[in-house]
Amino acid sequence: MVLNIKNLQIVSPAFTNLERIPKRYTSEGENISPPLKWSGVPSETQQLVLICHDPDAPLPRGFTHWTIYGIKPTVSQLTQADGSKFIEGINSGNQPGYTGPAPPAGHGPHHYYFWLYALNNKLDLKPGLNREQLLDAIADHVIEQARLVGIYET
Repeated sequence: MVLNIKNLQIVSPAFTNLERIPKRYTSEGENISPPLKWSGVPSETQQLVLICHDPDAPLPRGFTHWTIYGIKPTVSQLTQADGSKFIEGINSGNQPGYTGPAPPAGHGPHHYYFWLYALNNKLDLKPGLNREQLLDAIADHVIEQARLVGIYET
């Protein structure tokens, strides 16, 4: 499958790209997922996937904060704390659902990538996949992707 980067966009009303994520969406705050909106979903999309990942975490593969999938292509937003309406995977804390940013004190700013993937197939994926399992499952079906990057530092 050839990946196109065209019109798909993801934004948040809570922060803009490369801006600080408000504390309420972190583990120091209310630990709820931020509101997200997207547009430009390709017409051939059958399903959407969302992953939030921190590659700056001091772990070999970074830290995944959220994986949700089974999102219908007609859905264009998630309100805050809205992920449980979809299939949830396992974050790097080995828990389902969202866990907010919590970089080690003094570690500097971390980048939180909210990746949105448009798939050309409706995949029947079981709940509880981690980031690596989910990326392996969707690899041949991604037709477009977009990202929003938030920054947080303790």
